[in-house]
Amino acid sequence: MTEDSNEPVLLSVDDGVATIQLNRPPMNALSTTVQAAFKAAAAEVSVRRDVAAVVLYGGPKVFAAGADVKEMADWDHLTAIERTAQLTEAFDAVARIPKPVIAAVTGYALGGGLELALCADLRIVGENAKLGLPEILLGIIPGAGGTQRLPRLVGPSRAKEMIFTGRFVDAQEALRIGLVDRVVAPESVYDEALTLAATLAKGPALALRAAKNAINRGLEVDLNTGLEIERMEFAQLFATNDQKTGMDSFVANGPGKATFEGR
Repeated sequence: MTEDSNEPVLLSVDDGVATIQLNRPPMNALSTTVQAAFKAAAAEVSVRRDVAAVVLYGGPKVFAAGADVKEMADWDHLTAIERTAQLTEAFDAVARIPKPVIAAVTGYALGGGLELALCADLRIVGENAKLGLPEILLGIIPGAGGTQRLPRLVGPSRAKEMIFTGRFVDAQEALRIGLVDRVVAPESVYDEALTLAATLAKGPALALRAAKNAINRGLEVDLNTGLEIERMEFAQLFATNDQKTGMDSFVANGPGKATFEGR
């Protein structure tokens, strides 16, 4: 990755995998400048044809320790309404990336940092990770999706306990409750995320997009509507080259040997 210390968010692409890296040391506080840069990076990787999977990364020491409290401290009600709209737009842009997104988390992912990681499809964390939504300790609540995405991932009761107390959970507890998907040595987090992203990048891009869309939209509707969303996504894939490639390869050579083109 080519680093430019003047940029709050770094974007690099290598062999189909994009890395969006926070670059605001020491704690990667999510200022309005960082939010705007992240939104722009998410929009870019969403449309780039040379990007098939995405890794969100905060660097080797910390993912993100949350919003810039000094920036927020003097907000009034109207300012909060305006700024949270910007924040929601930035995080929604990440959640809407139509490709597999993996959060690579070392150290702290707190408040907005955890909310950003929740926008990813999968989370790989270091053994030293600490995750939490401590906004209640500031007299506020999570305002960038924490009260919505966390319950959908770990269930409402666990989410309420975490949000009501503001406590941090360590990597092993996060794995146990389904908040994260894999725990590895801190120095291996980014490489593990890249390896998984590279594997996904070789898959059928349109089918991966369809699977992500069916799951995400299905969580927002009743079961019957979700099943209809799935059916339509499934049927549309029979208009793709990858479907023909995958099934022809299966018949001729067995499973797992197809080379997909993303068309």
